[in-house]
Amino acid sequence: MKAGRSQLDTAVLVLIISHLCFYAPCELTRLPVCKLCSGSVLNETAVGHFCFVSNGRLEGRCCLKNDSNSNGTERIIGLDLSNCSLKQVDDLHEAATAYMIDLSLNPLVNLSDSVFEGFSDLNYMILPIDIFCPGGNQSWSKVELREGSRLCEDPKNMCNQTGQLVIDCPENSLCTPYGPGFFECNCADNYYGYKCLREGEFPALQVFGPLGASTVVLSFLLWVTQRRKAKAL
Repeated sequence: MKAGRSQLDTAVLVLIISHLCFYAPCELTRLPVCKLCSGSVLNETAVGHFCFVSNGRLEGRCCLKNDSNSNGTERIIGLDLSNCSLKQVDDLHEAATAYMIDLSLNPLVNLSDSVFEGFSDLNYMILPIDIFCPGGNQSWSKVELREGSRLCEDPKNMCNQTGQLVIDCPENSLCTPYGPGFFECNCADNYYGYKCLREGEFPALQVFGPLGASTVVLSFLLWVTQRRKAKAL
């Protein structure tokens, strides 16, 4: 009985925390990348100025702005991790919507291009002078050395003007930029499947219907099993 009560209390606690995080900012889980290092964005910095002219809101090391396409949900448009004593950067996926990122004044040893895969909106970066721009300097329209930093501006579109990549994207697919030096191939309208070879609408109901039903059944069986174990204890 004690075990059953303990599980119930834990479940209630989880529901309460979830409720609080839904209706108010939950500092433990909300945008950890903004707290990757101490301090906050200063108004006189590049990201601070960009945030001001963009009517954004500063929070920690981030500039946030409401996304008109997602019911007012805030997204990161600027990230300032300058002078944070960072020796390496492995994961910045939370800032994939950023337009500007500043990593200057850090003792970075290397910077993998894959860190910025999917950063389709990224247009401006400030890096330590000995670190190349993501995707290589040739992947950017403008690369400049200024005041001990490397400035990378306006990444080049890896696709041509028609949206089709001449060699790498298969037939019936469209090429779209996917971060500095990256691109992705998306099936054109009315095509789907491996290399976009299947024509017609994707059979979502036939694919996800049985999967959803099996998930519900499995979840119910697990709930019944765990409940019996709790009663037995």
